[in-house]
Amino acid sequence: WSFLQSADSIRKQEFSDTLPQASVSDLGVILMGAGYEVFLKGPSLYAFKGLAGRFAPIGVHLAMLLIMAGGTLSATGSFRGSVTVPQGLNFVMGDVLGPTGFLSTPTEAFNTEVHVNKFYMDYYDSGEVSQFHTDLSLFDMNGKEVMRKTLSVNDPLRYGGITIYQTDWSFSALQILKDGEGPFNLAMAPLTINGDKKLFGTFLPVGDTDSSNVKGISMLARDLQSIVLYDKQGKFAGVRRPNSKLPIEIDGTKIVIVDAIGSSGLDLKTDPGVPAVYAGFGALMLTTCISYLSHAQIWAFQDGTTVIVGGKTNRAKAEFPDEMNRLLDQVPEIVESSISKKPDNIGG
Repeated sequence: WSFLQSADSIRKQEFSDTLPQASVSDLGVILMGAGYEVFLKGPSLYAFKGLAGRFAPIGVHLAMLLIMAGGTLSATGSFRGSVTVPQGLNFVMGDVLGPTGFLSTPTEAFNTEVHVNKFYMDYYDSGEVSQFHTDLSLFDMNGKEVMRKTLSVNDPLRYGGITIYQTDWSFSALQILKDGEGPFNLAMAPLTINGDKKLFGTFLPVGDTDSSNVKGISMLARDLQSIVLYDKQGKFAGVRRPNSKLPIEIDGTKIVIVDAIGSSGLDLKTDPGVPAVYAGFGALMLTTCISYLSHAQIWAFQDGTTVIVGGKTNRAKAEFPDEMNRLLDQVPEIVESSISKKPDNIGG
């Protein structure tokens, strides 16, 4: 505890005052009632409150260092990768994930096989896509299912330190029946027309497929809920929904749209620095709030019957003098009592 042993050093503080006919012990009692920690050493007094506000800035800087350390670990020790997987197919996590730095170390979870059980989408009443869903199953090296979850945008899957995010979708294949035969899977290719990136198309040859000028039926789609068909001359022939089982005859060919098979766009990553970054930001918010607490210090020295008081604070400097004056006004004044002698009675 920092005791000041002279009146001059106390008078040099930001706030100072002199209390005639006062006791440093009475001042200590008043300060304790105001929430100060008070220490007495002979004629000297030291009091403080809000000690956390003094050390909180140190915590702020330590939290920032923790955030920087976590960010460095994320940059040098992570794995990232992206994959687009058609419904019904598999991939191995380790085949997709690539290291980002020299500290990147694969784990046992990298051998996990991921199977896309189903991909589907939700739609607004207007027909626009509102959400993507992918039903995934995870299998270990022995072929045992260790986890299953349907993930969507903003609802990722986490397993063994690896996070799988739903980020995109694509149109993989169109399953059809042709003249009652099949089903046949027609691969859907992405088309770019006037900057439209979500347009997919496929082609069903009709007639002589060995000819150099093959003609057939074209099928276009913007999503998985409706297919637009065109005849050999490129004229509009109709619209069919997958799973409707409603046939359509085009150029003598009877077609039934059985199913639309989507592909799930997934992002995979491992990030060992995330716990440190989250902890750092949590500590940063906490210590920043604590740093706004005022750390006030008060010194006093008993010089005969006079008490010299001084103090300072690191915050609320405008309010501190008012608080000090209010406390000092409560210190009782010591009144010296004198015994008056009465004159002797003279009898006569």
